[in-house]
Amino acid sequence: MDVSHLIDPDRGLIRGEIFHSQAIYEQELEQIFARSWIFLAHDKMLPQPGDFIQNYIGEDPVLVVRQPDGSVRAFLNQCRHRGMRICRADRGNARNFMCSFHGWNYGLDGDVINIPHGEAIYDAVERAEFRATPVRLANYKGFIFGTWDAAAPAFEDYLGDFAWYFDAYIDRYEGGLEVVGMHKWVLPANWKFNAEQPASDMYHGEVSHASAFQVMVPPPKDAHSPPPDWAMRQLGQLSNPSGFQFASPYGHGNGWFAGGMPTMNETIYRWQEATAAQVAARLGPERVLSAGHANIFPNFMMLSNYTFRVTHPRGPNEMEIWAWSMAPVAAPAEVKEAIRLDLLRTFSPAGMFEQDDAVNWEEEQRILRGHMARKAPLIYKQMLGRARYDADGLPGRTVPHVYAEEGARGMYRHYMDMMSGAPWPDLTRRKQQREDAERRALAAQGQPPAKPDAAAA
Repeated sequence: MDVSHLIDPDRGLIRGEIFHSQAIYEQELEQIFARSWIFLAHDKMLPQPGDFIQNYIGEDPVLVVRQPDGSVRAFLNQCRHRGMRICRADRGNARNFMCSFHGWNYGLDGDVINIPHGEAIYDAVERAEFRATPVRLANYKGFIFGTWDAAAPAFEDYLGDFAWYFDAYIDRYEGGLEVVGMHKWVLPANWKFNAEQPASDMYHGEVSHASAFQVMVPPPKDAHSPPPDWAMRQLGQLSNPSGFQFASPYGHGNGWFAGGMPTMNETIYRWQEATAAQVAARLGPERVLSAGHANIFPNFMMLSNYTFRVTHPRGPNEMEIWAWSMAPVAAPAEVKEAIRLDLLRTFSPAGMFEQDDAVNWEEEQRILRGHMARKAPLIYKQMLGRARYDADGLPGRTVPHVYAEEGARGMYRHYMDMMSGAPWPDLTRRKQQREDAERRALAAQGQPPAKPDAAAA
């Protein structure tokens, strides 16, 4: 299906049909999820040989397994015989895996190692034909991503300029991150709502989360005193917003307040304040406050409160969210516990912020059942035409306001590219030519100079 008539990122118009159509959803599984890099695991989730975790690429179950030599492999969690799961546990440690249907046995690397009565009933057991379908993997600072597509760009190229922003979430402290909590839940709404919002929408917070912020403000010392100054300064960012948004040619997006993401947790606030110089020395001063919320296309989102989540598609009208709370390994125990509790109170299934978002997404999905609701294009015009490249010390394409929709427009521009079915080499060439043309046009208007023109080189 050609979706280009439903998406016009240059004019900031998106038709609701892309959130509703079963045919479009089936095309997304083929053209988006089967060809993109998807988050599968973190190194700290698989500390020992034989440790495994089950995850998904789209609706395909995947086993991610630590090998005896310390490397990691992943493969489709499907027996080659009749399609059952090879492993039915979510996580654990194993020496091998056995399908519970007919007993086919697989090694940690996905090779079939035993078939009951195999020599008697098969002329030959071709190991390459019988092995579980492997996943191509990449490990970026402990975060393991996988793709089925051998032609997809290398993961570092896929991240591009977003790597600079990604590091502001995951590489602030020596030792990296570790998991301190996890939650899973299902929502009756399209998966793209929970990709678009972290990629772009900081705008909703002052209205949708107004009650949650008020409830979470620490109490004053007594009935005659105001709330603590530090908390009021945090809230002030919502009513007097400034900041930026980043949009990647590969659909990744990031938005952040100039003063950092507001938090009402004093333990976390004080620790971040105390370690700001340390983070500046590690990443540079401009990245101390450049984390708000972001999404790596298509479905890996992150928040500056150390929430990381994948949004698994479950049909056009349903998503399944897996959220991990990760804390810096270097953080004191009380800070790690504060981070775990902060996720529980904010972005867990019972968290106040998550429930605000869930109500919005469910209502959007319900409204989009209507014919006219899907026909009228939705408006994505905030800061339209204000994008610059490499401005204000920020790599890549940004706009100079936190309340913008540049990240969403970038996401849907890439979504439209992928849904066209064009092969990866054509897509990467198209993106480079598009960026080169934009840089030349901006340079002609006196904007920051363009990088070397790869298309003309």
